[in-house]
Amino acid sequence: MVVVRRINIADVFKLAILLVILTLSTNIQKIDANTEKAEPHSTESSPNSISHLAKGKIESNSNCPSNVECDKLGGLCLNCTFNKSCEYGKEVKVSCSVLNDINCLGETTFERTMTCQFCYQMDPSNYTCKLLANCNSVASPRTYYRTNCTVKSELLCLGNRVFQKNLPCNWTGGYKWSTALLLSITLGGFGADRFYLGHWQEAIGKLFSFGGLGVWTLVDVVLVWLHYLGPADGSLYI
Repeated sequence: MVVVRRINIADVFKLAILLVILTLSTNIQKIDANTEKAEPHSTESSPNSISHLAKGKIESNSNCPSNVECDKLGGLCLNCTFNKSCEYGKEVKVSCSVLNDINCLGETTFERTMTCQFCYQMDPSNYTCKLLANCNSVASPRTYYRTNCTVKSELLCLGNRVFQKNLPCNWTGGYKWSTALLLSITLGGFGADRFYLGHWQEAIGKLFSFGGLGVWTLVDVVLVWLHYLGPADGSLYI
């Protein structure tokens, strides 16, 4: 004799609520773990923070053009005498000479005009930094990573042309917020939004509980809308 047991709706509802609570608890633990790993860094580098790898000028003659006017060469190709006691932000003249083994036209010693500032104090548009994508962009408080930055070859500045700087972690893995929200609203009951964002463990639980009878689905819609629920790889939405 086969005994058919009725499903208690109240028990299923309690199970759905429990799954939602476990999901929120898991997300909070992930954020706390990322916060503990993040080291407090200042947002700007100082002269004392310059790595020993960045000491001295980059003297790569292969990056310097040949048979051009000497006074048109960039700072990468010159050896200039700087006055580090100049007034910050003021225009000053410095004496420069062309590096050895560089063929150029005209006088090899001349004066150039520059702004009195260290390389790390320049506007970000005047240097390029190596961007990293191995940090958590959604961690709270916001995390920073230290990387090397290089001043553009045509510019002059005080100090090392290669320096370290702390940049905010703000990379993206290509996940769209609009897509995540649409999936959460339309197919959230099947865990499509969680699968899309890479939270496959929660997505499986959501799938077999039919979205927590709608409760879990509703919660995820709110979390995605508020940007609280993001990609599992720690990247930002695009």
